[in-house]
Amino acid sequence: MAPNFQRESITGARARVGMPVQKIPFYTLSLRELAETLVNDGFEKFRARQIFDGVYAKKIFNPREFPSIPSKLAEYLSERFDFEPAEIVGGRKSDDSTKKYLFKLSDGNFVECVLLEAPSADDGKIRKTLCISTQVGCACGCRFCASAMRGFVRNLSACEIVAQALPFVKRTVENGKKEAKFEFENIVVMGMGEPLANFDNLMAALAVFNAPDKFGFGARRITVSTCGIADRIEKLAEIGFPYRLAISLHGATDEVRSRIMPINKKYPLSALIRAAKKFSAVCGRMITLEYIMIEKVNDTFLQARELAKIARELHAHVNLIPYNRVEGLEWKRSPAGRRAAFAKVLDEAGVSYTLRREKGSGIEAACGQLALKRKLEDAGAAGGCANKNVG
Repeated sequence: MAPNFQRESITGARARVGMPVQKIPFYTLSLRELAETLVNDGFEKFRARQIFDGVYAKKIFNPREFPSIPSKLAEYLSERFDFEPAEIVGGRKSDDSTKKYLFKLSDGNFVECVLLEAPSADDGKIRKTLCISTQVGCACGCRFCASAMRGFVRNLSACEIVAQALPFVKRTVENGKKEAKFEFENIVVMGMGEPLANFDNLMAALAVFNAPDKFGFGARRITVSTCGIADRIEKLAEIGFPYRLAISLHGATDEVRSRIMPINKKYPLSALIRAAKKFSAVCGRMITLEYIMIEKVNDTFLQARELAKIARELHAHVNLIPYNRVEGLEWKRSPAGRRAAFAKVLDEAGVSYTLRREKGSGIEAACGQLALKRKLEDAGAAGGCANKNVG
């Protein structure tokens, strides 16, 4: 059955009377919801399956490039749905293959994601991982973080979270058959913002990545990192959160952690550990404790011993991470010798750990730094200063 073009589309009607056309975010639509929208607008129901196949199997994100659909339908899709709510406008590449990308959103705000190579927690093999953001800015105020310097601006929508993965598609031809795959194997949600403070949009975005009829990423290939909102971690346990969880600890006593992470005053270590235990017991996932090493702040042997106690209590893996210097902040990275000595304490205590190598040096690799710089440059340009492109 051909589309009924005698009935004016919703998009056309709104445009005719001068009303702004509000596009429908595409990626959170189910197949049924897409089919209902198409039928309501005069198109055949079976087109929904063709569109899903084009987006999620063939990874084509421009409707005008979809195979086997009429040009009028392609035009309608472009006008009716939002397939690309963010675009890459700049970035940096380091000598160690780390790549950082700056995305511009429709309202002029910026977020960033990082494509990096790192050893897998499962087998130690080097794999590519995409680190994505969930907020513009952040309200948590962690003292080492460039995102915190800007403060909280707004949450990302689920589709804006998903959009950060869309540019990274690798197209190949194997045995005469065209293949389209993402060029990364894992996703970590530990870019700008606190994911659990944007809970509903986070869960909707993860469902898009994970759903078998969408991108089909296995739950074990997706990690969400939180600064430690204890009640939200308990909520993850209650809903049977299937993905991996990482907790940004960065201090093994309340005194040190509160100095680094103000959120510890609301959710002290006792509450955080209790929530983490509940998560592990219910979800059956090993938690990762992230620990950025800052010289003369959290790199003492006392902190190492206390961290070992927490890790053993939670049966958690520890990531020891070199601190990436942020312009305007006073802290420095722990020397390599100190990091090695700290790791030895964990090793002697029987704690599973990874001593991470430096990543992204020289490309403003600290979380939020690239977006903050671009926003400041744009503000300067508006005031008459020369604008300097990122990239």
